Amino acid sequence: MITSGVEFGSDCPPEEYRTIDPMVLLRRWLPPADAAPALMALSTLGRDGYPRVRHVLLSDADDAAVYFHTDSRSSKVSELAELPRAGIAVAWPQRGRQVVAHGTVRRPTEDSLRETFSRRTRYLQLLAWCNDHEMSALPTHDRHRRWAEFDATHPTLSPPDTWTGFAIDIREIAFWRGDPDGPSQRVRFTRTDHSWTSEVLPG
Repeated sequence: MITSGVEFGSDCPPEEYRTIDPMVLLRRWLPPADAAPALMALSTLGRDGYPRVRHVLLSDADDAAVYFHTDSRSSKVSELAELPRAGIAVAWPQRGRQVVAHGTVRRPTEDSLRETFSRRTRYLQLLAWCNDHEMSALPTHDRHRRWAEFDATHPTLSPPDTWTGFAIDIREIAFWRGDPDGPSQRVRFTRTDHSWTSEVLPG
């Protein structure tokens, strides 16, 4: 676990990186639970063998995994069904920070799906219900009208049947920290059984 006072930064000597639990450090870097979730680049592998990258909201993180949620009809879901592995990246340009990681994908519990949906903004809840092929084919004014009608007639929303989520069990994670006064820093953590090994890399 992260020992008291140890943080990835200019005041952390390389020999102390082994005392850092990277998943604890990741949660330190992520926004607090009551703030807007981080935007995460998610990479999967398409059926043609080419990678596919898009941005999703990083719903949560714990000691083993990061979580995201999406529509079950999306291409990423079918891609993950065939190959349950994914890469992710989260960047904070204004703070000079970036995290990249990859791991094996699994489905979370139904309770966690409902709990995460309840924390989504009203707009994202509506989007989960209304953003389908039928709606996308309509002219803009018809989409706006049907959206407003659905919003007005559904004051509270539970997750639709198409709402789903995934946990990515992290196998490798790297933290990058910029430094305006000198070289950037990068450290990579790799999971081995139930522990982590660390490696300091050129920034």
